[in-house]
Amino acid sequence: MGRVAQIWRHPIKAHGCEELTHVSLSEGQTLPWDRTWAVAHEASKADGSDWVPCANFSRGAKAPGLMAIRAKFDETTKTLTLTHPDLAELRFRPDDEGDKLIAWTRPLMPEDRAASARVIAAPERGMTDTDYPSVSIGNLATLRAVEEKLGQPLDVRRWRMNLWLDGLAPWQEFDWVGKEIRIGGARLRISEPVTRCLATTANPETGIRDADTLGALKSWGHTDMGVYGEVTASGDIAIGDNLETV
Repeated sequence: MGRVAQIWRHPIKAHGCEELTHVSLSEGQTLPWDRTWAVAHEASKADGSDWVPCANFSRGAKAPGLMAIRAKFDETTKTLTLTHPDLAELRFRPDDEGDKLIAWTRPLMPEDRAASARVIAAPERGMTDTDYPSVSIGNLATLRAVEEKLGQPLDVRRWRMNLWLDGLAPWQEFDWVGKEIRIGGARLRISEPVTRCLATTANPETGIRDADTLGALKSWGHTDMGVYGEVTASGDIAIGDNLETV
């Protein structure tokens, strides 16, 4: 039986992550405050009113330096504090001080990519990579298999998951696609694997690409790692909670 080992949220899509000890999931919703905001680039038409694909946003696949951002979100004041090894700390409110984030990340953006232009809000559903509100789930045993293939450790932050589970067999999460699982007090329907991108090749400590993660995954005949789940029954999840198939 698997159990919850780590819980992560990403308040601004591709701009930092934060580790939690517990979370309350709601039916049909993302993990609370996960991808509530996103940074649209100058070629994007995104305004937050509708879901759009990740290509409309500044992200680690195109700007690996973004992968080294860490976040701390104050839910009461809706204030976000970001840190990066090459930048001074930034504290701001994404809802009305997005220009501060655009200026802060400018040194991290490659000159040959569309520049970050504006912060948009997607509070009703979160700007996930799926066109439905999803919670991403990773398996630490699968991560260890990829690490062994590459011959190097891989920080979990490379994969930008919400939940990490331990105590499973490698790749066992793929067996859940089309089924429901219960984690803690919540239930989720597993919809599909997570197809990975170049963001995973960047080291979250440095923002520098240093691992051929996609090449390693291709040795199994795909570039997938982890799965997307849709919350079908609300409930609380905490570190150490057990997983079971329904």
